[in-house]
Amino acid sequence: MQENENQPVSRDHAGFPWKQVIGLLLSLVLTFLALWIAVGHLLPVQPTIAIIVALAIFQAFIQLFMFMHVTEGTEPVHQLIGILFGIYVAFAVVGGTIWILYYQM
Repeated sequence: MQENENQPVSRDHAGFPWKQVIGLLLSLVLTFLALWIAVGHLLPVQPTIAIIVALAIFQAFIQLFMFMHVTEGTEPVHQLIGILFGIYVAFAVVGGTIWILYYQM
């Protein structure tokens, strides 16, 4: 007896994963650009932080669309819930880290 006989077989795994390679290269470029801006001391502190935050947001969107397949869901409400939960976790981790570091100084 065969399980899941009513579900279609997906054959999307053939070929070279160009989408993932492009996403990886873009992520690496953005990471090294942020590192170069931070270590190079090219700008004052406030513009440096603003640029790094902008690069981080752009990199998060690249990873959402290239690696996490945010556009390939069953329903848009599930995608929205997943994105909102991810944003919550990111803010909780960053906020908790800043909170802990603040009280350690």
